Amino acid sequence: MRLADKVAVITGGAGSIGLASARALVAEGAKVMLVDLDSAALAGAAESIGTAPSVAWQVADVTDEAQVEGAIEATVSRFGGLDVAFANAGIYGVAAPLTELPVEVFQRVLSVNVVGSMLLAKHALAAMRPGGSLIINSSVVGVTSAPNIAAYATSKHALVGLARTAAKEMAPRGIRVNSLHPGPVDNDFQHRVEIEETGAPEDEATRIFDSFIPLSRHADVDEIAAAVVFLASDDSRFMTGAQLVVDGGLSI
Repeated sequence: MRLADKVAVITGGAGSIGLASARALVAEGAKVMLVDLDSAALAGAAESIGTAPSVAWQVADVTDEAQVEGAIEATVSRFGGLDVAFANAGIYGVAAPLTELPVEVFQRVLSVNVVGSMLLAKHALAAMRPGGSLIINSSVVGVTSAPNIAAYATSKHALVGLARTAAKEMAPRGIRVNSLHPGPVDNDFQHRVEIEETGAPEDEATRIFDSFIPLSRHADVDEIAAAVVFLASDDSRFMTGAQLVVDGGLSI
């Protein structure tokens, strides 16, 4: 029970990584507030965890500051404090060469991925108890890149700067801030990206991406959740401003 009596908030909480992380945090003793856009999806996610007193949910758009602040206030009101925040909400945009990328797509991706993470960091860190942990979900393309993903890669690189700056600002309070960099994960989000980038059917697109990964497979979502627990817990108590890459060797 590495997170006994700890309180966490997760944006993108109804998605696969958010939900798997919530399950893993609850299994370690934490109470968790799930935040996402869809009330039905949130209710189903919370119910699937099966520990009602330890899980609550709140609808919020991470690009809306008032809604993000309200979600943090609801978390503190419901559970009595805040110790862990996982900025996990994100979108991909479209696969397109930079010379053909619509500026509206670029702006939308940065709004959700960067501004959304910044707003969670702003309000979660203000409310967080000493010794807490902020985890910002970037991507393997936050430390690498590839053709046709300018919006997504730019947003994920920006999150490294956000995490490093916040880590220096929060260190006097004993609050740690780290970025997480998953490689390809076996979930619907990743499969949609791979189909768009390769133009191939899902099974073939998956095989193509597997061929890029030294460990020759996608991550299971629970493997990413285990990294979230590590960063949330005292197991990583001397890590801050770091980039934890969980990518099967894709970035080496």
